[in-house]
Amino acid sequence: MEVEIKLRLPDAAAHRRLSAFLAPRLRRTHAQRNLFFDDAARTLGAATAALRVRLYDGPDDRGPSRAVLALKRRPRIEAGVSRVEEIEEPLEPALAVACADDPARLGGLDSPIIRLVAAEYGVGGDAAPFLCLGGFGNTRAVYEYELEDGGGGLVLELDETRFDFGTMYELEFETAEPDRVKEVLERLLTVAGVPYEYCRNSKFACFMTGKLLP
Repeated sequence: MEVEIKLRLPDAAAHRRLSAFLAPRLRRTHAQRNLFFDDAARTLGAATAALRVRLYDGPDDRGPSRAVLALKRRPRIEAGVSRVEEIEEPLEPALAVACADDPARLGGLDSPIIRLVAAEYGVGGDAAPFLCLGGFGNTRAVYEYELEDGGGGLVLELDETRFDFGTMYELEFETAEPDRVKEVLERLLTVAGVPYEYCRNSKFACFMTGKLLP
């Protein structure tokens, strides 16, 4: 079970303000492309499941440097705390690109996730081949934020997610202590003078509905 705090920033100005506030703690930035797959009947979507290939763009134009295949199921989000069943495995970048170009090829991968999708949902074989639903880009800035009470540090992720219909900004943190960490993040945003609200929907939900949901 993946548990994350997800706080939504209202606009680009808030994103710039928080980026500037956290700048001394920046450790790395990822340029990501997220692609989603289902069959023509949208069987996975009907079962509240999402199959995603995430591509990490390299420092040049030679293609992605890394790729990850993920299955997310049974998502719940309440008061800014997201809970979702997640399974991930690495994927060869060249193979990920090939599957994006020819989605049916995904069903032939020697992959525990693909076998699970076939067994539980009947998706990926000749009768229900994979289709690519499209996706969205995301720039993720990763920061290390030390707690003032000496309780260790937090690895914060600040996302700028670009859909065809708009751009969304989120601050995320994966944790086993959501209530405590949410208070820390809320104090951080207050000190930084950055407005926010609790996320009520996932990026995938926004993508599927074609609009920026709250």
